[in-house]
Amino acid sequence: MTIDELLRVMTKQGASDLHLKPTRPPLMRINGRLLPLKTEPLKPEEIEGMLMAILSPQQQEKLIQTMSVDIGYGVHGLARFRGNIYRQRGTLAAAFRLIPYQIKSLEDLELPKVLLEFCDLPMGLVLVTGPTGSGKSTTLASLIKYIATRRPAHVITIEDPMEFLFSDAASTISQREVGTDTLTFSEALRNAMRQDPDVIMVGEMRDPETVSTVITAAETGHLVFSTLHTNSSVQTIDRILDTFPPNQQGQVRAQLSQVLKAVVSMKLVEREDGQGRVAALEILRASPKLVKMIEEGETSDMLDEVETSVSYYRMQSMNQSLMALLVHGTISYEEAMRQSSDPEDLSLKLRKMFPSIETRGGDMAPSTADFSEILELQQFKKLYEEQEEKQKLQLSEKDEHIGHLNNEMARRDGEIGELNSRLGEVGEEMERMNGDYQRLKDEAQGKIDKLMERIKELNQRLMTGGEADKKSGIFR
Repeated sequence: MTIDELLRVMTKQGASDLHLKPTRPPLMRINGRLLPLKTEPLKPEEIEGMLMAILSPQQQEKLIQTMSVDIGYGVHGLARFRGNIYRQRGTLAAAFRLIPYQIKSLEDLELPKVLLEFCDLPMGLVLVTGPTGSGKSTTLASLIKYIATRRPAHVITIEDPMEFLFSDAASTISQREVGTDTLTFSEALRNAMRQDPDVIMVGEMRDPETVSTVITAAETGHLVFSTLHTNSSVQTIDRILDTFPPNQQGQVRAQLSQVLKAVVSMKLVEREDGQGRVAALEILRASPKLVKMIEEGETSDMLDEVETSVSYYRMQSMNQSLMALLVHGTISYEEAMRQSSDPEDLSLKLRKMFPSIETRGGDMAPSTADFSEILELQQFKKLYEEQEEKQKLQLSEKDEHIGHLNNEMARRDGEIGELNSRLGEVGEEMERMNGDYQRLKDEAQGKIDKLMERIKELNQRLMTGGEADKKSGIFR
């Protein structure tokens, strides 16, 4: 059996990780659980043969010198894999992480849209933190892809090993791998400052020199993304400060307060339906109050400020994110309590905001990990109830007005009926008068005609009598 064959089986079964160890069958992590393949246990010489076949001479030399080596390995037409080969009990063992060729969007990953706002920052430091396997690299890749498709910028990534492969779009992307393209993170960062970058992505801040260089890069006008293995935003800030000697921490705290724009702390939790895992995440943003807290070292009060800044800044704590997942029916109550670093606080918040959620199991709406949407739903509900009350009052007033109008229309209809009746009577009277007028007119015309005939007759007589008189006068 070869590594390629095992990696194909791993991908086909939807596993995220493959573990190889002598005297055990290959182990695959599926939906967060480590399960063995139904094959014979691997022998030390089998594992060594499989692993040495995929290592370059330089990687083999590093394995001999440091007893472990990180590699990036791709299977054509399948996917890329991040691997770590190490020694245990004098034999070789290995762990491989699946890195898909296709980079998912934040929507596909079911992450809050507020993370996209970090991509439009002109400068500053954005950290994505969490334990191993919590989705840090996948989230960073999604953000870099979003930048690449929207901003005409030069993006430089420094990784160990190189994981996701980016394609140029609106941005041009230079990917550098430690050990292949550069010696160390800090050396690559110093060189990057002379390569006209707009955005820098550092795979991990591992040592004080890298942390210091990252902060300097953010100070000098670049947008820098990086990761840390911490479990919360407060712990992230404390970890950065603890990297430096006590006499330098005051200066670093002042620098960090100016350049830190956001911290996203992630963990993957199991879905209630058993169909994989979903990210719960704490989001801290550089509000004026939090900037002051970082500068003055008041990190113990930062969590309260995060939880009270949901509506305006769209921040949220890990417990608030777990609440959002729970009330939307994505995860179970038991899983929320198991994943919470402060289950008592989570239970108190649940009883306060959703008194029946603990018994109902959280079946309320579509899936999201964004707690601010829960507050929005409550605000919408309150506005809806207020609007509904206003509408009831308006409808009551309108009903009363409509009743008044109906009465007025009935009265008007009665008056119109009376008018129509009177108009009918007047019409009949006018017809009768027109008939009388016509009759009188005909009678008068008849009398006039008779009178004219009489006048004509008299005229004729007069004319006849005058001629007779004239004759008699002449003869006389």
